Amino acid sequence: MAFATGGNFPPARDDPGTVMMNADRYTLVNGALRAVLTNLGARLLELHVPDRDGALADIVLGRPDLETSASDETYMGSTAGRYANRIRGGRLSVDGRDYALTLNEGENHLHGGVHGFDKRLWRAEHVDEHTVRFHLESPDGDQGYPGALAASVTYALGPDALSIDFAATTDAPTVVNLVHHSYFNLGGHDSGTVLDHVLRIDASAYLPVDDDLLPTGEVRPVDATPFDFRTPKPIGRDLGQVRQAGAGRTTADRGNYDHNWVLDGTGTREVVVLTDPASGRRLTLSSDQPGVQVYSGGYLAGVTGKAPVERYPAYAGVTLETQLFPDSPHHPHFPSAEVRPGDRYTHHMRLAFDTVGR
Repeated sequence: MAFATGGNFPPARDDPGTVMMNADRYTLVNGALRAVLTNLGARLLELHVPDRDGALADIVLGRPDLETSASDETYMGSTAGRYANRIRGGRLSVDGRDYALTLNEGENHLHGGVHGFDKRLWRAEHVDEHTVRFHLESPDGDQGYPGALAASVTYALGPDALSIDFAATTDAPTVVNLVHHSYFNLGGHDSGTVLDHVLRIDASAYLPVDDDLLPTGEVRPVDATPFDFRTPKPIGRDLGQVRQAGAGRTTADRGNYDHNWVLDGTGTREVVVLTDPASGRRLTLSSDQPGVQVYSGGYLAGVTGKAPVERYPAYAGVTLETQLFPDSPHHPHFPSAEVRPGDRYTHHMRLAFDTVGR
């Protein structure tokens, strides 16, 4: 029932070398849920959800301040784009013309490049007491991409769910894949790891990756692999088997998920269910996208966190990034990410919350 702004954050750079600008905070409250957002990266900073006993906890990981978030390589809570996930070699071809994108993960392009949408100050629009919409104008040539893009992200908080809707239009052919990059820990962001969280993914196939975490192009059935979450199981149960199933590089001890699952069905449907048996909190994710990137947080060890966390452990949170497929411009058999003048790119996701008994 509340919409509030505040300028309590340290200033953040809108673009390297420009003047310092202030980032604002926006708080939405509906029933027992509370979400805190910022226009820096159209980012979700906090999401407070009750457990089975009614106790509230903030279930998304975050950095200690906005100055840290402005250079955050973990993308916590942010909107990633113009093309989220990876593009091999930072090379893109649209209508027979080649484009060189900025490189920010070795020789590859990740989450929109060196100065992606997560590092921009978006313009905020107060839609109503439960809804805020962020707008961003990305010029032609931004990070190497063709076409001027007008993008928006709308956060709407219901009494038991947070809906996130992305939209974009362009004045020239381009590619678009906007993604929400929160790390969830349903026990509370400061409660340890998610290895005992029980995960269900409605996907019969996944995309194996190479050592650069880029898809090989194969679409592999999940049957008899550690990627089969059609029957719910703890995230940590099969981590030790991940490398043998086309997983690219992994952490030395437990392994790591950082893959796109090919979701069953089309249109808006339930695609992922995440449950914390300890607190009873359950998250049900619905989306209209063909894929979801699940990252189990294996490389989070030592990352500075928001209070009361000093540094997060490995596997402190899990991302559930509904999306188009990684590196789709280089794989014609993947769903197309091309957007043309007159088209309207859209992406819907809904995070619904309830509880389960002991």
